[in-house]
Amino acid sequence: MLQSLASNSCVRLIQTHKSTWYFVSLVLGYILYLIFGAVVFSSVELPYEDLLRQELRAIKKQFLQENECLSEERLERFLKKALDASNYGVSILNNASVNWNWDFTSALFFASTVLSTTGYGHTAPLSDGGKAFCILYSVIGIPFTLLFLTAVVQRIMVFSTRRPIAYFHTNWGFSKPLVAIVHATILAVLAVSCFFLIPATIFSALEENWNFLESFYFCFISLSTIGLGDYVPGEAANQKFRELYKVGITVYLILGLIVVLVVLETFCELQQLKQLRKMFYLKKEKPQDRMAILEHDHLSFTTVSDRSPGQNEDKYHEFVGPQNMLTCHDDPILQ
Repeated sequence: MLQSLASNSCVRLIQTHKSTWYFVSLVLGYILYLIFGAVVFSSVELPYEDLLRQELRAIKKQFLQENECLSEERLERFLKKALDASNYGVSILNNASVNWNWDFTSALFFASTVLSTTGYGHTAPLSDGGKAFCILYSVIGIPFTLLFLTAVVQRIMVFSTRRPIAYFHTNWGFSKPLVAIVHATILAVLAVSCFFLIPATIFSALEENWNFLESFYFCFISLSTIGLGDYVPGEAANQKFRELYKVGITVYLILGLIVVLVVLETFCELQQLKQLRKMFYLKKEKPQDRMAILEHDHLSFTTVSDRSPGQNEDKYHEFVGPQNMLTCHDDPILQ
């Protein structure tokens, strides 16, 4: 008996706080996914890092043996200075001294990465004034970019998603959820083809040291606004039409980001995903003031409904009350 009561109470508790349990499971799943990613990245990349460290130590040791007049401390200071400059996008190599990081096209590319929050990190402001302006520019520009992208995506969604789905549902009689799934799939395939596969092929042809996987990796990292900065196009020393190339990359990043947002918004409007999201959301509760007003109106309506027959009866008695009723002594006909 006690076991059945306890089980019933547990079931009742779970049913009452269902969204909370779903949310807790979501948080635990996200933490486990983070741990899973850390384990995989560590197991895959750590051997390569160790191998690279060994190669650098061997090269450094060989260089010091071949140049005995140079001390290790002086070499360390020189390498530190060169690496610090490289972190700001300035290279000490002769073949890299031709490209400037802050000409107009490079600055335009940098501004687009800042506003889209991609931030490759290959170029960064050197001066204090540049750093201060970057902060102010981002504070105003990032919300402005979000507003711009939201407005553009909202207008594109009308023509790319809502009208086609409504057309096939109304004129052809197809089920609206089915049409939405098929449409989202076709749109995703077109987006991947036009903004990932084809650009990756172009980048692998234009960039000498990039293969197709590295080019596709750059496209995904850029359009997902991750922006690791390990691959940045147009930085080769012998890059032809570098200014025009940088402008084209800037346009590609903006258009690609818009297309990715359109595809994501299309999938978010699927009925199945809406139901899945509702599992983890809190249920909307009516405000207390509105509830109080509704209760007050309900009580007032109930009171009026209860009192209406009595009031009508009182009015009838008032019409035929004692002062209005005739007696046999007052009316000669009755007498």
